[in-house]
Amino acid sequence: MQGVLDRMARARRPAFHTLTPTEARAAYEAGAGVLEIARPPLVRREDFHITARDGHRLLARLYAPSVARLPVLLYFHGGGFTIGSISSHDTLCSQLSRLSGCAVVSLAYRLAPEHSFPTASNDAWDALQWLATQAQTRGLDGSRMAVGGDSAGGTLATGCALMARDAGLRLALQLLIYPGCAAHQDAPSHGRFARGFVLEARDINWFFSQYLRGPADREDWRFAPLNAPDVDGVAPAWVGLAECDPLVDEGILYADKLRAAGVPVDIEIYRGVTHEFIKMGRAIPEARQAHADAARALAEAFGLSKPTLE
Repeated sequence: MQGVLDRMARARRPAFHTLTPTEARAAYEAGAGVLEIARPPLVRREDFHITARDGHRLLARLYAPSVARLPVLLYFHGGGFTIGSISSHDTLCSQLSRLSGCAVVSLAYRLAPEHSFPTASNDAWDALQWLATQAQTRGLDGSRMAVGGDSAGGTLATGCALMARDAGLRLALQLLIYPGCAAHQDAPSHGRFARGFVLEARDINWFFSQYLRGPADREDWRFAPLNAPDVDGVAPAWVGLAECDPLVDEGILYADKLRAAGVPVDIEIYRGVTHEFIKMGRAIPEARQAHADAARALAEAFGLSKPTLE
């Protein structure tokens, strides 16, 4: 991990907070695959569209290791609600599908600042509701679903799990990879890892300044799931955190909140690694371990035969 950080420092790429959103997106896409493993082959890899509540057509990508009627993970990519895409998380979603044996649908929710809060949350929930009723049109099993995501995508997954609980929609799992959970970035880990650990405090502030309309949005549980009045009865959770990440403390706090409400939680803290590590499988062994751990959690939640893990 230190070697990766050293190479990133030598490259002297401009920080996201110094760029326009368009420039930041291009920079993130350019670097997204540099440290990734090779994208694994799958039987199905198909693009389609899901219609949101306002009529906007959201791009989605389906990954599946077979043509069978499989359970499905709806996945939301990270990127501070401002950057990231289906393409930037293509390898990760392919790997989760291959190792778990389930299908994955990756959603291109709308990004800030063009689309501020709560558009991303609304898009995520609309996509989950669509899958629950229309999965069969893609050859999937809508009665067996999970939600997941990394970073901001993890935030969207937590919100969907809460809304699913309220709507009586059963989910097998919420797969949360270093999710953002707090209204304010004041946990000790935000100070401890404010600079030099991939995701810096200035970048977090910049991302949220693009996404949030004002101070009140910070307190909304769709942005800050730690503010949810209660989490009783939400889906079981697998939580994967990076030890050297500003978000690690709030991830632990959310896992604790779930456990206190009687929700089954499996938490893994990957030592010595930073935010984004799960997309560094070519350089970081912990990334490949996290792929295997997340896939195992999905397979167990869906009652699939044990996958062959690497």
